[in-house]
Amino acid sequence: MADTSGTTHRAARLELDERVARELRDRLPLVAGRTVTAITAEVPSYSGTLTGQMRDKIENAVQIALGTFLQLLERSQATDPSTPLIPALEAAYALGSGEARSGRSMDALLAAYRVGARVSWREMAAATVAIGLPAATVAEFAELMFAYIDELSAASVAGHADELASVGRARRRNLERLTQQLLIGEPEEVLRRSAERADWPVPQTLTVVLLPRANLRGVLALLGEHTLESSEESPAGEPGGERAVVLVPDADRRQLTRVLHRRRAVLGPARPWTRANASYQRVTRAVELGIAHPPDGEPLDTEQHLAELLLSADLEALADLRARVLRPLAELPAATAERLTETLRSWLLHQGRRDDVAADLFVHPQTVRYRMGQLRQLYGERLNDPRTLLDLTVALALPAGPTA
Repeated sequence: MADTSGTTHRAARLELDERVARELRDRLPLVAGRTVTAITAEVPSYSGTLTGQMRDKIENAVQIALGTFLQLLERSQATDPSTPLIPALEAAYALGSGEARSGRSMDALLAAYRVGARVSWREMAAATVAIGLPAATVAEFAELMFAYIDELSAASVAGHADELASVGRARRRNLERLTQQLLIGEPEEVLRRSAERADWPVPQTLTVVLLPRANLRGVLALLGEHTLESSEESPAGEPGGERAVVLVPDADRRQLTRVLHRRRAVLGPARPWTRANASYQRVTRAVELGIAHPPDGEPLDTEQHLAELLLSADLEALADLRARVLRPLAELPAATAERLTETLRSWLLHQGRRDDVAADLFVHPQTVRYRMGQLRQLYGERLNDPRTLLDLTVALALPAGPTA
């Protein structure tokens, strides 16, 4: 609220007798009407709104404001001149709050104050001169009146700023609540209500990105204003400390990849916005598996690691399958079993092309031929059975690490 000390102290020095105050007060309806007419003519934002009952209310408010000003000058208030000013400042504060709630800036209201001050003073000055007040008193009267209007303006600015801050805090809380609901996969009707409450435009898709919290600000600066974000602690033992989750609406994947360059980010798939939790689960799974980031600084794109993610969906089942298909090697020495497993895996992935297998394993093609001969003795005709080949391919598609 504005400091009233300056105006009230001046008011205590400039006191009007009852006759002068009464004559000025009698002119208030005329002054208020002319003030509102000038405001509607000169401030475009109010040109079509101050009509009918609304105009009557505004004229009444202007009368009250000017009446409060006159009260400051009456001798009967000299013992406590701030008393009538407090309600006026509270009303101005509320006016500023209302402008913020209506989605308007302070430009129109401040322009209205300027017009109102000019017109009100023109009318009041004419009255004070006609009454016969001395020039020095009229000048002091003018200075005091404009100081009073400045205080009303400051109170409205404070009300506008406080309302915006309050609305901003409420919206941030609503956006945070919506983000958490999206990540845990709340039902669609819950998500839609929360999106409406947060004034968040519903997109077609959301793409989840996981990255170190330290890299968040730079990323958000390059993304759209409706991007959602949340923070979470990294799991115990994982380096990097706090990490951030970003939900990008209707992302252009190529552009998003450029934004995330060198940010140590994990990029999930685009999903319908009500299923954003599926994208979130994908990126957290990639982190849990320890899939390495590309060495060129590009984000870890989970779309490029679908086989690893799929095969790791049930690690215990994969371990059981691996143990079953490698049972023919169980009686061999560990080093021999490891070499033959490595050869079998490469042979399956390279579809039996001996030279490609040799290049992959950095051995001579004859070595590949010898090892495959051993494997055929151990597996027999099963290496020609499509079902066995499928099981072997799935079981050996990944190194043994993720199944441990």
